[in-house]
Amino acid sequence: MAIKLVVFDIAGTTVKDDHEVSKAFQAALKKYNYHVELDRIDPLMGYEKNLAIKQMLQLHETDSEKITTELVSNIHKEFVFQMINFYKHEPGIEPLPNVEETFAALRANGVQVGINTGFSRDIADTIINRLQWAEKGLIDHVVGSDEVKLGRPHPYMIQKMMLEGGITDPLQVAKVGDTEVDVREGQNSGCKYVIGVTTGIFTRAELEKYNPTHIIDDIAQVIEIINQ
Repeated sequence: MAIKLVVFDIAGTTVKDDHEVSKAFQAALKKYNYHVELDRIDPLMGYEKNLAIKQMLQLHETDSEKITTELVSNIHKEFVFQMINFYKHEPGIEPLPNVEETFAALRANGVQVGINTGFSRDIADTIINRLQWAEKGLIDHVVGSDEVKLGRPHPYMIQKMMLEGGITDPLQVAKVGDTEVDVREGQNSGCKYVIGVTTGIFTRAELEKYNPTHIIDDIAQVIEIINQ
């Protein structure tokens, strides 16, 4: 059965990320006096960020009554502020190797290209506008984690794109991402191919634990996989 939609993550999968997302998350936590090492933050970066904040606070706050909705919201607002500022103004915001060529090749073959993320939609739009992917005609769909009732690893972002794209069978969908939660999102959505990529924060060995259908080092390999 032919693939009609390929869904890609953003940071670490299609856009260069030198732990910048984790660093912004770390700084937002630090503003509220929670000091967390990057290696504790990295594994949570594919999750919807309010959920990631809550999980991190539960590990580092001994008084559970202090973990309020207001605290989580305030930390998230700081994270969003830092991320939008970073993606708007920092030099070196660029797609990873072969990403734009892969998008173009997919669309030339009639395959829809979707972008989804643990970011809220405002951050996603900032990145996509900076890279001009819509203007270049490289993508069909964008979904942020705040646009559905639950983000990854739940299937709702992928299902939203399927609905928009007129696709009813998840076996016509492939998911590509660099984290454990990307893999589980694809699996929970029933995607035919769930492809882990080693260009982000998870190594090949770390991705193997979650049993994706494929693990690749170069995003261009997506074309070979879906054409097999």
